[in-house]
Amino acid sequence: MANPLVSDRFIEFLLFDVLDAESLCQLPYFSDHSRATFSPWLAACRRVAREVLWPTYKPMDDAPPRFEDGRVFVHPTMKQCWKELVELGVLSASRPAEVGGQQLPLTVATLSHAYLMAGNLSAYGYAGLTTGAAHLIETFGSDAVKSMFLSAMYEGRWTGTMALTEPQAGSSLADVKSTATPKGDRFLIKGSKIFISGGDQDVTENIVHLVLARIDGAPAGTKGISLFAVPKKRVENGALVDNDVTVAGVIHKIGWKGLPSLALSFGDEGECHGWLVGPAHQGLKCMFQMMNEARLMVGVNAAATASVAFHESLAYSRERKQGRPLGVTDATTPPVPLTEHPDARRMLLRQKAIVEGSLAIIGLAAKFADLSEHATDDETRAESKLLLDLLTPIAKTFPAEKGFEANALSLQLHGGYGYSSEYLPESWLRDQKLNTIHEGTTTIQGLDLLGRKVIAGGGAALMALEKRVRASIAAAESAGLSFSKTLSTAMDELVRVTGTLGGRGASGDVLGMLGHSADFMELASTVAVGWAWLELAVRAAGKADDFSAGLVQAAKYWLNTEVPRATHLAHLCESNESSYLEVKDSQLDG
Repeated sequence: MANPLVSDRFIEFLLFDVLDAESLCQLPYFSDHSRATFSPWLAACRRVAREVLWPTYKPMDDAPPRFEDGRVFVHPTMKQCWKELVELGVLSASRPAEVGGQQLPLTVATLSHAYLMAGNLSAYGYAGLTTGAAHLIETFGSDAVKSMFLSAMYEGRWTGTMALTEPQAGSSLADVKSTATPKGDRFLIKGSKIFISGGDQDVTENIVHLVLARIDGAPAGTKGISLFAVPKKRVENGALVDNDVTVAGVIHKIGWKGLPSLALSFGDEGECHGWLVGPAHQGLKCMFQMMNEARLMVGVNAAATASVAFHESLAYSRERKQGRPLGVTDATTPPVPLTEHPDARRMLLRQKAIVEGSLAIIGLAAKFADLSEHATDDETRAESKLLLDLLTPIAKTFPAEKGFEANALSLQLHGGYGYSSEYLPESWLRDQKLNTIHEGTTTIQGLDLLGRKVIAGGGAALMALEKRVRASIAAAESAGLSFSKTLSTAMDELVRVTGTLGGRGASGDVLGMLGHSADFMELASTVAVGWAWLELAVRAAGKADDFSAGLVQAAKYWLNTEVPRATHLAHLCESNESSYLEVKDSQLDG
């Protein structure tokens, strides 16, 4: 049986039984939609993922883009992939009808796109980046800038990128040095960027880079950064001409090989024209729209990459016969499938718990995104925005960190075959590692979660989450799911330690608050995914079919084996365990 990439039945269950995506159609913004429009969209995404993208994954991994004569040439199959993605309508699926979009709920679009990412994450990457860049222009661009770029991007004639990182600054955007000099209705851009995904290719006629730079005389730090749309080619007299954007080098990545990562130079000849997007000196504030969307996209990528590997290892474990059941010593007894061995089932169930827990927490975040923008009452919009902000760093980090573990388990189940390039698990393991790095490393996400999100509004977001967690626990207890008690204890720990750490921060003890932000992220993620698993289990409880029973077992596994770790993680944060806080640089040598 071919790899399904993502479980159809799980996605249907998550969308319609758990998230109640149909309820969104009661909102005026989504009133043209129903399950009758959602289902064909899901089917179309599955078809393109399985029939178009999936067959190109291995060839793209084997033959990365070429850099010749200052140009980047991607794998030839990418042109057909792009054509299919554009015709599918991926670029504007969740965008409004007035810009040519389908106005789908983000909840539906996000989980549908998981198939495309699982099929070939590099191919989808061009689309995701283009949508994010175009949405920035749609939201913040002037009418003139919109008319210059928007339709060409949503129609797939031009792609888009986000060009933030500079060689000397890395993730520290306060240290961006690229400059922007006013020239009439535009600016002359000069500077260098690095790790720019999709920064050059031979698939479309043009590329629009969303670039952070400083207008001459701008203040230092993040408050002096502005955002610009900088095309590879600009329009002059109705024709595309070179805009002084050059490829300075190609990054030789270990994964995501179908999507080039580049070093770019802007304005080497002094003729790189850029157009301001949003207010001057507020570029980072504007860019956070795309960055937060990209963080959710990375979370979906991570879940999808773990999913395709999980299904590969499940099929292999069912087919591969090796060894005999525990306690059987008769050598004449025929070997049994790997799935008959307890530890193989442990590795498979753990993958399932990570993959489906990741998809569930992403789905919940996406629904809060829909409600935060389109709910008809202010209270729902405000609370949904709080929960979206709280869950975004979790929905990015958990699938990436735990997804890497799941991918390693997939490789492990393949044994020696897994540790070879002839089998696919090793390539997905390479792909997965990037998800803990790009769009804000795990460290950055942890600092954001603890330093901003859980304490915002006096802890209003955490209180909103706690209300939902307590309701899920009550529903689970009514359904006879006794393992839900562990989540109640973990929620208590999360609330208590957040208050303790927030108090330290308020008193000026920044290190005492944030020194264990990574442990706090794991604590909050474990609780949030525990909640997601209860939501799944409550709706599956009492049903006799294998699918439902499997969900309950996965929930039981997560709440019995992972959620109890919350007590230890809370202790590390609260005690401010000092080993790595105190160790000196000179003490780290062997």
